Amino acid sequence: MPLLRGDFLRCNLSYLKQEGIMSTAIRIDQTDLPFEHWDDPARGNVLFKTLICAQRTPSNSLVCGLASMRAGDTFALHSHPQAEVYFGLQGQGDVMIDGQSYSMSPGVALFIPGGAVHGVPIAQGDLQWFYTFAVDRFDQIAYQFSPV
Repeated sequence: MPLLRGDFLRCNLSYLKQEGIMSTAIRIDQTDLPFEHWDDPARGNVLFKTLICAQRTPSNSLVCGLASMRAGDTFALHSHPQAEVYFGLQGQGDVMIDGQSYSMSPGVALFIPGGAVHGVPIAQGDLQWFYTFAVDRFDQIAYQFSPV
């Protein structure tokens, strides 16, 4: 008996989800995840939690998470080919983007073009933001940190 068009689509969608090729709706509670950091102190001591990423979740097209800094922490100037968005959640701080300072605070979104050199040279107080990239996986983001 031949497959009907609807049966064919349902089979293919099921296969794609099973193989991790297609994303599905998910719910992530950030309190269930630990903060991470880079091992290289030249990158700064910013903490981050990757919430959605194809390496960890049945998702595609976006990587997003939370970044957090305490007073005195640094996030070294860096670039990557992908554009990024920061959305302020807590505190106030200055984000350098291509040599210009932009104030970030709760409710403020910053669009960072791909290739722009950016970072937080020093946090004046506690600072937390949501970040997102239009890529499937965190390891697809080719970070290039500026020499100190």
